[in-house]
Amino acid sequence: MKIGRRKFLWQVAASGALAAFSPRFGHALPARKPNFVVIVCDDLGFGDVGAFGGTLIPTPNIDQLAREGTRLTSFYSSANLCTPSRAGLLTGRYAIRMGLAYEVIVPSDKHGLPLSEITIAKALKPDYATALIGKWHLGHVAPYWPPTNYGFDLFFGLPYSHDMKPLSLYESNPPGVELTREDVDFPKLQQRFYQRAEGFIEQNRQRPFLLELWLSAPHLPEYPHPPFTRTTQAGPYGDVVAEIDSIVGQLIKKLKALGLERDTLVIFTSDNGPWFEGSAGHFRDRKGGGAWDGGFRVPFIARQPERIPAGKTANAIAMGIDLLPTLCHMAGKPIPNDRVLDGRDITPVLESNAASPHDELLLFDNEDLFGIRTQRWKYVTSSYFRGRYESFYVRGYKELFDMDTDPEENYSVADRHPDVVADMDRRLQEANELFAPMKKHKRVPFGGAEVRD
Repeated sequence: MKIGRRKFLWQVAASGALAAFSPRFGHALPARKPNFVVIVCDDLGFGDVGAFGGTLIPTPNIDQLAREGTRLTSFYSSANLCTPSRAGLLTGRYAIRMGLAYEVIVPSDKHGLPLSEITIAKALKPDYATALIGKWHLGHVAPYWPPTNYGFDLFFGLPYSHDMKPLSLYESNPPGVELTREDVDFPKLQQRFYQRAEGFIEQNRQRPFLLELWLSAPHLPEYPHPPFTRTTQAGPYGDVVAEIDSIVGQLIKKLKALGLERDTLVIFTSDNGPWFEGSAGHFRDRKGGGAWDGGFRVPFIARQPERIPAGKTANAIAMGIDLLPTLCHMAGKPIPNDRVLDGRDITPVLESNAASPHDELLLFDNEDLFGIRTQRWKYVTSSYFRGRYESFYVRGYKELFDMDTDPEENYSVADRHPDVVADMDRRLQEANELFAPMKKHKRVPFGGAEVRD
């Protein structure tokens, strides 16, 4: 039977395409690069989520996310405060390397994330559509503003925390496009963030995308969306967490509806521990409280069906600085090699419960090294007492905690393990020698005032 040339060529092309997907040909077309949705809550505590032991606030959607993905139970925020934590998460580097380790940026400040830093968004370009929606808090004056200067195609959100003034809601598309601004309707703010995020997903469903959804809640003050008001036993804080849980549920529903569920890695975490409200679980202290785990250890869930095992729990130590190298690896993009990265690729941890790629994690309070965490041990050098900075190290106390038996950090076992103390002292000295020259501020122990140089 004769067929036309055009039809013949179409049949050849079609058979080739089918062959590429056929097992008998021994290969398949390259899989689509994964989409990434990174949900970062503001001041959400480890104990605020049911999947991590919370009991007072119902979080059924986040708990379902954990059942369908992998939980990391020893995941640390990059810092115990907003600005340095977010800087570390975006760049894979400790914030002291970029001059952002000291306190948080406030409305009167003029500094920000150096433009020389490579963010996750920059690293994934040009293959990915990128957006940051929610709270920025890494600089709000030029050249550190808007976030579209850092590889994001879209920014919609706040310049800093929603308790700071003056405050407006901004939107920016590619660099050079004028910012638009509007007044903030606080009870509807988290919903606005999600609606804009959903629109970004719909607009870019045909290509790989990175969505950084950085909610500004449950940071105080709380502004529950009316449908969630008085729906929990944990006051307005609990109501806001319930709203966040609902947003997670809406996101997964939308990904399923668009057929993107299996193509999308969803990460859920927090920028640091809880502030004046919220639960740090059974961990010691809270946001800003030195190196204690209550300020650093945060929920972390990763979900991508058929790639991330469902219902798994991993205790390997990891940190927010690990997201950049991990997402680069998953996207098949090179990890920046022209600078020091403190983060590590934790793909094997997420996919097969492998051991941590970290030999240690450094825990800074402002620009000072307050603690070192290895897989088993935690060494704490300083804390706060009656509102002042106290250095155990200067006093001669050795505060070593066995995190396998005492994760609450209640009892030092330094006298039982002099070899571990010696190793920790070595680590501390080496880290201080490396990072001390990067400090811009001087801290005086035993109640002395902190001085800006």
